[in-house]
Amino acid sequence: MSNSDWEVPPSLQPSPSDYSFDLDQTLKGIVSLRSFVPADAFTAGTLGMEREGSGVVINDTGLIVTIGYLVTEAETIWINTNDGRAVPGHALAMDQETGFGLVQALGKLDLPVFEIGDSDHFSLGDRCVLAAGGGRHHAVATKLAGRQDFAGYWEYALDDAFYTAPAHPNWGGTGLIGEDGKLLGVGSLILQQSGKSGRRLDMNMVVPIGLLTPILNDLLTMGRANRPPRPWLGMYAAEDGDAVMVGGVTSNGPADKAGVQAGDQIIEVGGEEIGESGDLWRSVWSHGIAGASVPLRVVRDDQIIDITVQSADRTSFLKAPKLH
Repeated sequence: MSNSDWEVPPSLQPSPSDYSFDLDQTLKGIVSLRSFVPADAFTAGTLGMEREGSGVVINDTGLIVTIGYLVTEAETIWINTNDGRAVPGHALAMDQETGFGLVQALGKLDLPVFEIGDSDHFSLGDRCVLAAGGGRHHAVATKLAGRQDFAGYWEYALDDAFYTAPAHPNWGGTGLIGEDGKLLGVGSLILQQSGKSGRRLDMNMVVPIGLLTPILNDLLTMGRANRPPRPWLGMYAAEDGDAVMVGGVTSNGPADKAGVQAGDQIIEVGGEEIGESGDLWRSVWSHGIAGASVPLRVVRDDQIIDITVQSADRTSFLKAPKLH
C-alpha cells in the first residue's frame, strides 16, 4: 500500500496541541521503506519479494531502525521521505532475537533524528503516537494497553512486548513516540482480541526500543549481535486451544529433515511439558546454541513419536545484504 492510497481516519490522528514537542516536525524523522528481495531468497515465499513499511531515523548519518522482516534478504531498498524524496538504502543488519532491522541511507536525508527513549518506564495508560512514514495523516494517537510476553509462530518470543490501542493499520516498522517526543519502540504486528463485551479489539504489538540499545554497536560493526545464535528448527507452531500444534515446516529445514510434520502436536521438548508456544521456543533455545540436538515428543494420529531435530543457525539460510 503506497502513501497515496491510505490515510488514518481524522478522529484517530494525533493533535499537535496535545503534545509538548513539535509533532509535525518530529514526524519527519519517520520514513517510508520499500524493499525488493530476489526470487530465490529464503524468505521470498513467506514474506514476499516486495515489502513496504516504515522506519525511524536514529542518527544524523542516516541510520534507520525498522522491523527486520521488511528488509531481510533485501537486495534493493528505497527510503521515501515525507517531502517526496527517494533515497537508496542498504540493509545493515537484522537481529533474529529482537526482530529489529537496521538500514543505512546511501544519500543525505537531512531529517530530524529521534532520541532513544526510556521504554523501561513506559506505563499502562501512557499516551503515545504510533506513526508510519507520511506525517500526521499516517499517525495514530494511541495508548499503552498492555505489557506482557509475546510468542510468534515463526520461532520468536519476547518476554516484555508493548501492546497499543487503538491500532495502526500500517504497522510494520512504525515508530512509537512517547509524550516527550522520544522513540519508545518499533511496530511489528496487528493483533485481534475479543473484549469483555464480545467486541473485537485491535492492538499493535510493538518491540520496545530498550532491546536495541545493548546490541546496537554490535549490529553496526558486525551485522549481528555478539551472542551465540539460538537453535532454529525451521518449524511453524502455535496454540490451538490447549495444544501446541505444528502448522508447517520449512522445506529442507532441520524439522523437515527430522520428520516433523504439519498437524503434529508437540507435548514435550527434552522431557519438559509444553503448554504454550512461548514454552516451546524457550525450551528449544535452552538446549544450547545453533547446531544443538533438540528432542521433541509429538502426538501424530493418536501415536506418541519421539523425534530429535538437529538445529541450525537461521541466519545461515538467508542471503547476506549486498554491499553497495
